[in-house]
Amino acid sequence: MNYALIALGITLIFAIMGVLNFAHGQMYVLGGFVTYYVYGVFGLNYFIAVAASAVTVACVGLVFERFLFRRVLRITTREESTMLLAAGTALLLDSLGLALFGEKQRGVAPVVAGVYEIFGAFVPASRALIFVLAGGLVGALLLFIQYTRPGRALRAIAQDKETAALQGVDIDRYSALGFALGAALAGLAGGLLVTVFAVNAGAGTPISIKAFIMIMIGGAGVVSGAILGAFVLGFSEALGYFFIPGSTTYLMILVGLIVFLIFRPQGIMGKPWG
Repeated sequence: MNYALIALGITLIFAIMGVLNFAHGQMYVLGGFVTYYVYGVFGLNYFIAVAASAVTVACVGLVFERFLFRRVLRITTREESTMLLAAGTALLLDSLGLALFGEKQRGVAPVVAGVYEIFGAFVPASRALIFVLAGGLVGALLLFIQYTRPGRALRAIAQDKETAALQGVDIDRYSALGFALGAALAGLAGGLLVTVFAVNAGAGTPISIKAFIMIMIGGAGVVSGAILGAFVLGFSEALGYFFIPGSTTYLMILVGLIVFLIFRPQGIMGKPWG
């Protein structure tokens, strides 16, 4: 479910702006650090900490969209420009994270204690809570996109930006909203998972790679594809780590991805024409 949050965030940004946000993993890490300090260091409520992660990372996304990506998209039509800019923002956040937080891993204690037995499997209560919270956030996002006026505007821009503009949709305003919302989802995922996996300043790149794997499996820019890709990767990891020792699991996942993309480069849910 947390992978779904991560994949949905990067999918929103790509669908609306055509930007591959290479800094998505770094935004996840930032969200984890915010929750670590607000909840683990300052001792505030965990839900307040997660909300602070979302707001902080959303603000970073707004700054990037307003002062970096919007200008580049306006003055250039070359896709390489936004890709290089996105790679630069990833390096920027990596460097700032290393300078501010150092190399040490940071984590917090589980929010709830105990273990549930579900059909013979033992599930820690802390992970069950994260699963429920992440599932609720995914559901809320889907309802927002489907049934609210801003959500319909975002879908219109993703389908046809020029036609949406002719119908009176404020492209700049809703592009900023989409970028901030996508960034916030990464921050939420980081805030939720810091109770399970420690974060450090260099953890962003592997998360970004996983995000790209998920959207390539499901189909870039397709919301349902992002969720499907998240579950495919999550179950592939779980089964692989259980049956295959060491790092062979990701070797097989990447080889399988290459073979899959040879036969279906648009992903499971994507269309051949884009």
